Amino acid sequence: MEKTNSLLQVGLVGYGFAGATFHAPLIGHSGRTAVAAIVSSQAERAAGDWPAARIYADLDAMLADSGIECVVIATPNDTHFEFAQRALEAGKHVVVDKPITLNAADARTLAGIASQRKLLLAPFHNRRWDGDFRTVQALVASGRLGRITHFESHFDRFRPEVRQRWRENADSGGGLLYDLGPHLVDQALALFGVPETVSATVGAYRDGAKADDYVHLQLGYADKQVVLHASALSALEAPRFTVHGTRGSYLKAGLDVQEDQLKAGLRPGQQGWGKNLPGIIRQVDGELDVRGELATLDGAYQEFYRMVAASIQDGSPSPVTASDAVTVLEILDLARQSAVDGRRLRFAVAKD
Repeated sequence: MEKTNSLLQVGLVGYGFAGATFHAPLIGHSGRTAVAAIVSSQAERAAGDWPAARIYADLDAMLADSGIECVVIATPNDTHFEFAQRALEAGKHVVVDKPITLNAADARTLAGIASQRKLLLAPFHNRRWDGDFRTVQALVASGRLGRITHFESHFDRFRPEVRQRWRENADSGGGLLYDLGPHLVDQALALFGVPETVSATVGAYRDGAKADDYVHLQLGYADKQVVLHASALSALEAPRFTVHGTRGSYLKAGLDVQEDQLKAGLRPGQQGWGKNLPGIIRQVDGELDVRGELATLDGAYQEFYRMVAASIQDGSPSPVTASDAVTVLEILDLARQSAVDGRRLRFAVAKD
């Protein structure tokens, strides 16, 4: 496919926290995409932030806009399947905020539609471009820690008060399993591929909680264990990443800075964007025993949308595939069932 220098025209559906804080700034600053239209009930706010964008009151109006090439769904989780299906059937490429749907069966349906129509369908798994995760990926691939035997990933925060919002209401697809679970699982899959088993504890422990606020997943592999954890009641946080191998270990504290930077108004390309603190590494190999800081690679969320444009316009690989999204949902489905049953379940790729 011949490359093009024109910006991919993107329509954003939803201008709440995800749309306004993450998607619009990253679309507007990837270098290859433009915020061409926004569907929002907050028309004045959206127009004020993006004066060049066309503002629509509903999805149908945007789908009728022939100038929109790619639709981004950044609405409550329980609307993702319907809105993505409508957009795909209207012939638009689609990006969906995580989770792409609330179960694997719906995700497979969307993937089938996209494949049949030769359209891109990509889940917004932006945390593949966290600086610390990029560092872990490079470190694991380098072999400096030897064969990895234990990987632990924590996404902990201290938010003891339950807020009145859809993200904290199970009826709207809220809760940590669907909020942070997709990121944690996707990162593990990107590192190690699919597991043999899935075990999970999912609970709601805050006063007045209406959705899960504690998630502890164990993914079993033949040669390693992977622990994925998220909690809303962690006043003292565990390391973000812990990696142990046959020749050393790596620890990284603190969350990637890009979310806080976006909240503060910083944008990709500006000074300090994606700069994270270093982690700690210890390498032991025979007489060698070295411990010290390991620089963290820069975060680069904007790469997701740059790669979306490259995939649609140039035929390059998708940054995250529809198949990736399906596998994440298959594991989350098993995690939910494991928590109910109180037992470890075997993972098997679904056969169509």
